[in-house]
Amino acid sequence: MASESERESLPFEPKRDRKKTPKVPSRPQPAETSSGAKSRTQSRSRQGREGIPAAVSQRMLRRMALFSGLPTALGVVVFLVAYYLLSQEIIEFPKSLVLLATMGCFGLGVVGLSYGVISASWDESPGSLLGLSEFKLNFGRIRESRRANKSS
Repeated sequence: MASESERESLPFEPKRDRKKTPKVPSRPQPAETSSGAKSRTQSRSRQGREGIPAAVSQRMLRRMALFSGLPTALGVVVFLVAYYLLSQEIIEFPKSLVLLATMGCFGLGVVGLSYGVISASWDESPGSLLGLSEFKLNFGRIRESRRANKSS
């Protein structure tokens, strides 16, 4: 693995040597000219190029669908099966058990959303199947970014 100074930083990593820009009092802007509109669209296109690459975005989306969709679907299935069992009087159990089981599944679905994003490889390489090593790396990046933003 390349050292921190050698590797190219990702678009959403914090900048190391970031300095605060002094706040400028707001002044009314003069009427916009056509050259001003061009520069604004050019800066927007630059921002788009620096965003999350398509391959990484698709990987995150697939992982979010898997790690969130399965527990959520399981919660719906648990609810429907419990409804059927109770309405047909096949088995008797407390309704609070159904509530806790479905809420637990839906809660796992919410956690799965976060895990799906953080466990995806943020580099162009696909990474591992479960993404445990990527999770450790990306969670470290997030913590580092929060510390950098908190101190500045």
